[in-house]
Amino acid sequence: MTSLDTAALAALIDHTLLKPEATAEDVTALLREAEALGTYSVCVSPSMLPVRTTVKVATVCGFPSGQHASSIKAAEAADSVSKGADEIDMVLNVGLARAGDVSGVEAEIRAVREAAPAPVVLKVIIESAALDDAQIVAVCEAAERAGADFVKTSTGFHPAGGATEHAVQLMRRTVGDRLGVKASGGIRTREAAEAMVAAGASRLGLSSSRAILEGGTGSGY
Repeated sequence: MTSLDTAALAALIDHTLLKPEATAEDVTALLREAEALGTYSVCVSPSMLPVRTTVKVATVCGFPSGQHASSIKAAEAADSVSKGADEIDMVLNVGLARAGDVSGVEAEIRAVREAAPAPVVLKVIIESAALDDAQIVAVCEAAERAGADFVKTSTGFHPAGGATEHAVQLMRRTVGDRLGVKASGGIRTREAAEAMVAAGASRLGLSSSRAILEGGTGSGY
């Protein structure tokens, strides 16, 4: 595996703070750290918007369970875009995916896509650890049909776990070079981050970005 230099790795990171106890002061610290590290973006909860930063701004919708009505997810996405979000990471309804209701999965992704049209970047969190391989392939294909820009492994909050190299490889094979693949959840070392990139990830969701970039061990998301 070829090692990425620090700047190149930082440029793939969505520097993330989604803890429910986070304060406005915590978010401000995140913004300044992202700017200092040169990460691609910050990812914060929608209630924290708007924010002022020189990096891209991502947020989440239907987070973390995905068990929200499609109309609520769409409204949340539209509200976040109106407050300056450049990117939306939506949690799909994992129950629909596990039940094989691919048309339902596609319909809710399409609803959010219509509420947050391009150039807003739409990432679909599939919660890969809770799905089998066939389900992962099916929801990635549905995300592509519905107009998503990325598929993303995990919220980082599901008890089944976070990103794995296997899931990232499978997602990349499914979407080819047509969509991005974001690995998130449980990535706590530089070695793990670089392994996800080698597996096919084009974006990383990290909360301990500084520690990981400096070769230490992070915690959290």
